Amino acid sequence: MSKLPGWLGRLGAELTELGDRLEQRRAEAEGDEAARTELPAPASAGAAVPADAVPSGAAGRGATADHVPPPPSYAPSVAARPDPVAAIPWGMRVAAEAGWRLLVLAGTLWVLMRVISAVQLVVLAFVAALLVTAMLQPTVSRLRGYGLPRGLATAVTAILGFVIMGLVGWFVVWQVMDNIDTLSDKVRTGIDDLKNWLLDSPFHVTEQQINDVAKNLSDTIGTNTEQITSAGLQGVTVMVELLTGMLLAMFSTLFLLYDGRRIWHWVLKLVPAQARPGVAGAGPRAWRTLTAYVRGTVIVALIDAIFIGLGIFFLDVPMAVPLAVFIFLFAFIPLVGAVISGALAVVVALVTQGVFTALMVLVVVLAVQQIEGHVLQPFILGRAVRVHPLAVVLSVAAGGMIAGIGGAVVAVPLVAVTNTVVGYLRAYGQEEALRYAPVPRGATAVDVAPTPAPGAPPEDIDHGDDDRDPDDGGTNHGPGRSGT
Repeated sequence: MSKLPGWLGRLGAELTELGDRLEQRRAEAEGDEAARTELPAPASAGAAVPADAVPSGAAGRGATADHVPPPPSYAPSVAARPDPVAAIPWGMRVAAEAGWRLLVLAGTLWVLMRVISAVQLVVLAFVAALLVTAMLQPTVSRLRGYGLPRGLATAVTAILGFVIMGLVGWFVVWQVMDNIDTLSDKVRTGIDDLKNWLLDSPFHVTEQQINDVAKNLSDTIGTNTEQITSAGLQGVTVMVELLTGMLLAMFSTLFLLYDGRRIWHWVLKLVPAQARPGVAGAGPRAWRTLTAYVRGTVIVALIDAIFIGLGIFFLDVPMAVPLAVFIFLFAFIPLVGAVISGALAVVVALVTQGVFTALMVLVVVLAVQQIEGHVLQPFILGRAVRVHPLAVVLSVAAGGMIAGIGGAVVAVPLVAVTNTVVGYLRAYGQEEALRYAPVPRGATAVDVAPTPAPGAPPEDIDHGDDDRDPDDGGTNHGPGRSGT
């Protein structure tokens, strides 16, 4: 026990010495750090750098390592170059940003059109199936309302629809074949009458000029025999493609009538989840627009065919019923179809009955089409499928250039459906933006509060606090908002 105080004393002395060493090393480290951070004063050109101004850490590296001499007085001053983006005008930058996006969009549309043109027959057959389905779907719904199963209602509707269409086509062909001889005789007689009328007309047409026109026409037909033959062969190919498209459209119509709702639900699964509610709401509205268009077009075309057919029948024009059927079919091509069918009826009346009958047929066609355009279409179609006439003309022209008669037929319903879908999605997006927007509070609420009308008493001012519910703590949910 007598050695313990001595041992403790030596331990304390060693600890004290160790603390002194640590303090000394800390002081040396701080001195070195201050020497490194302290910069030497700049020297004039040609002056020598003092030796004590060089830090101790620069030994062995030379005095010029820590000092860069200034440039000579004769050196030119070089301005800093601006950022290339800042040098381009704002309008050009905006045009470039919009330009490459438009190029991407144009490329996408080009690829899409190439794909559609590659499978044009399939696309047109499916679109025709959609149009036929829109026309027959109300019948299926009505039969199912009477208690028939879905399969039986679909079969009955499809069979009746296809049988009626087949009978109409057979009747038209039968009427044309039955009256072709009579029509050819009347055409020859009409050509002779037209020739005599031209000779006696004030146009001073001579018989030699008429014979020259007939000879030139005959020579043209004779020299273009190969082209006419190839056109006939192409016509056979077109007939094969037409039959293939009709069969494909029939099968597609059957599946759409029977299982259309399940097909639509499958299509919705392919849409991204964020956009699915908007597409799900736009689909039924687009289908209602298409159904209204097809139903209204069928009614208008039927009225045109009946009244124009009765007019040419009472004027004793041959093949009145086939002409009425052609008028009904061409009515599905907006604007252009009415002109073609009316011109066909006038030409038949001209070559068979003379100029006066042709003028009367023209009056009947124009009167019925004017009533149809200004009374029937606005009343039957309504606002659901209202499209501007310029949009109708441009869409029919574009559809005809892209896909011929089939493209002209489907152009207007496509534009009408697109108009409906875009309008609904725009309204849906605005509604969603308002639904998830924060409720104005404090100064923001004062800024958006309604202002009183000039001369209105103070008590008529609505401060936006009248819709507070006293049971939920006075929280203002705003118009159209629930408390959840």
